[in-house]
Amino acid sequence: MPELPEVEVVRRGVDRWAAHRTVEEVTVHDERSLRRYAEGPAAFRDQLTGRTLGAPQRRGKFLWIPLASEHTPQPTALVIHLGMSGQVLVENDDAPAEKHLKITLALGDKPQAEAAEQGHAPPNQLRFVDQRIFGGMHLSPLIPDVVTRTSQRLIPQSATHIAPDPLEPAVTGEWMFTALRRRRTGIKRALLDQTVISGVGNIYADEALWRARMHYARRAETVTRAEAARLLTALQEVMAAALEAGGTSFDALYVNVNGASGYFDRSLQAYGQAGRECSRCAVAGRSAGVIQRARFMGRSSYWCPVCQPRPRNGRW
Repeated sequence: MPELPEVEVVRRGVDRWAAHRTVEEVTVHDERSLRRYAEGPAAFRDQLTGRTLGAPQRRGKFLWIPLASEHTPQPTALVIHLGMSGQVLVENDDAPAEKHLKITLALGDKPQAEAAEQGHAPPNQLRFVDQRIFGGMHLSPLIPDVVTRTSQRLIPQSATHIAPDPLEPAVTGEWMFTALRRRRTGIKRALLDQTVISGVGNIYADEALWRARMHYARRAETVTRAEAARLLTALQEVMAAALEAGGTSFDALYVNVNGASGYFDRSLQAYGQAGRECSRCAVAGRSAGVIQRARFMGRSSYWCPVCQPRPRNGRW
């Protein structure tokens, strides 16, 4: 499933190629991708056609594009959730339709100054593709950010239950400490809870815990301020490294808007590395641990038993 870095890479691509362009036509190929929009496909087409796409924004795994319109007093956004296999592609209308194409937005020309800066005409379609149909699009009113109490920032009403993510200024070491201490659960389960901190999934939870030298079964309510700050730094570092690599692609289900895959999988230190020597232990010159794998919430957790020892009272 795409996590924060993958969604941020898509956001940047949409910002470059689709922002400030008008939606000239909307084609819904599969109504199941609008199941979160109660008003239905006809209303979705009517309310989106003719609107200008603003600069896309993101919180955790949620991506939204504010819509500009002189005739609608209520600020509104096009919300895109990638789910497990959703893709947002920017392509020309003569490109073959993808097998799992769900929604197509025909885009008008970019503003003249932006088009001149890019040097050539950008693709004229934004396509939403989704093989497993867990993602989708919908329209949502924009309201002040009640989560971080930032009235200057507007977020979709449908995303108000989502906590801030590790890259937001509101998330500090003290914020992380308070959020974790309120939970009576294992620390990895807390990291995966999008109401605690958003954008973190299985891959980056394992990578951040490895960097922070913390076992996934450590009780969240026992974390100290220093440990919470260290874990937040690890999350921010692994997210930044993944962004630089374009995200993590294990298969063709996650790609950027131009169809390119990310390559952070080459830098993974814990996730998917079961049976391999821990690189940190090896560098330290001590008896190196071997990355272990255990079943966790229907998935897997990966850790080094030497530098991430299991706590004596650890449960999850």
